[in-house]
Amino acid sequence: MAEFERRHLLAGLAALGVGACSRVGESETASSIVDTAESWHREAHRALAGRQRLAPEFDRSQVSPSFRGNGSLTVDTPEYRAELANGFPNWRLAVTGLVDRPLNLSIETLRALPQRVQVTRHDCVEGWSAIGEWTGPQLSTILDAAGVRPEANFVVFRCADTLYGRRYYESVDMVDAYHPQTIIAHQLNGENLPEKNGAPLRMRIERQLGYKHAKYLTGIEAVASLDDVGEGKGGFWEDVADYQWYAGI
Repeated sequence: MAEFERRHLLAGLAALGVGACSRVGESETASSIVDTAESWHREAHRALAGRQRLAPEFDRSQVSPSFRGNGSLTVDTPEYRAELANGFPNWRLAVTGLVDRPLNLSIETLRALPQRVQVTRHDCVEGWSAIGEWTGPQLSTILDAAGVRPEANFVVFRCADTLYGRRYYESVDMVDAYHPQTIIAHQLNGENLPEKNGAPLRMRIERQLGYKHAKYLTGIEAVASLDDVGEGKGGFWEDVADYQWYAGI
């Protein structure tokens, strides 16, 4: 870990006492109705379930024999192939936007932070599911180290992979960002994250459907609004196929 990077991250942690499918319609009225319904669903779901309620966790013996990849299965660039072959020595996770202390974190740095291990079920919008053991630091640790400003309402996840010629991205609000099971995973079932599952870093947002769990993670950006991110809907599939932004389960 570079000394400057280590000191920059620890300075933030020290302040906290933390150790090293089809369109409904194109009119503004239709969009407003959809947005209102989705907001109601989000708030009702959280009111009934509790904002900090944990997703079910399982015993290690219940891990699925295989965990399929979905969506992008790699990043088709020479740079990614070189990083993959060498264990991602130069991969960095940038933490930017409405933060007091922007960060540029190596895989080594992320592995050195306090880790959460959770055995959870991944539920895909396509109907399949799988149980896996995920390991990584909580997103809240990173956000607190960066010093997220009060005006930030959302966290945007920037990715290296593309689908249909578009760069993948996703976002959540601060409730899900600070949920204890929201982690930046670098291991699956005790091994470094496989290529098809988003190596070297992916999000795990356990109370949301699979398309929210951004893979091949390169950046985290704190923003006040999603209006100027992508097409303003908060995520790749939200933009291209009108998936719901809040995919709570």
